[in-house]
Order: sequence, then C-alpha cells, then structure tokens
Amino acid sequence: MDDCIFCKIIKGEIPSITVYEDDDVKAFLDISQATKGHTLLVPKKHVQDIFAYDDALAQKVLTKIPMVAQAIKDSDPKILGLNIVNNNGEVAYQSVFHSHIHFIPRYGKDDGFSMAFSDNSAKYDQDALNQTAAAIKAQFN
Repeated sequence: MDDCIFCKIIKGEIPSITVYEDDDVKAFLDISQATKGHTLLVPKKHVQDIFAYDDALAQKVLTKIPMVAQAIKDSDPKILGLNIVNNNGEVAYQSVFHSHIHFIPRYGKDDGFSMAFSDNSAKYDQDALNQTAAAIKAQFN
C-alpha cells in the first residue's frame, strides 16, 4: 500500500532500526519507545488487522512471537516482564492500519507504561455469560 508507513518501512523508504527480519516479517524498534526496547512485529504482506489474516499468514507471523519475545527479554537483565499487545480497529486503539504486534518490555510498575482492566463481573450473570459463549461457539461451526 503506497501510503502505509509500515509498508514504507518494509520497503526501506523510511528508516527503521530492525532487530529481526525474514521473508515474511520484520521486527523493528517502535519510534515512540513506550519503554526501552519497545518493538513492533509486522507482516511484510499488507493486511489491516488480525481479522484479515488467513491460516498461512497467521502461521508465518504469530509463530514468531515467542522468538521475538525471548530475544527482547534476553537483551537486558533488567527486563522483568513483557506486554504483548495487538490492537485491532480504531476503537481498540489501532493507529496504524497495517497489522502489528507490540512487544513492550517491563522494568517495573513505574516504568511509564500501564494497562488497566475493569472488573465488570457484576454486569454479567451466568445466563448472560452462557449466551455470550454460545454466540461465540456458534461461529466455529
């Protein structure tokens, strides 16, 4: 895609600091560096988000996650954990519409990055949960 920043990075039209690359993916440091070592893993094929993956692309991209994660963790003994984040759609905070996976090293609770999940369990009784599960399960048939 001509106007996609990640496609331009993949083509070498925009500089990046690559940490891993093969025929299918490129992993490079995120220019924003939420924390030191913040890395993006992108498929070289332009797809908007995870919903556009087929099985072949998923195998090429998603099987690289453990390898990239381990390399990042092993790169610095100060890394205590790692957030692996994939945002899909604007409402889910996707800002570049070329699928990408964030690897955000964690150095402690005060390292400048946070995620928060709300406890909404009071909003859903067992029947509501069962209905939701049934609707999802029906999609596998």
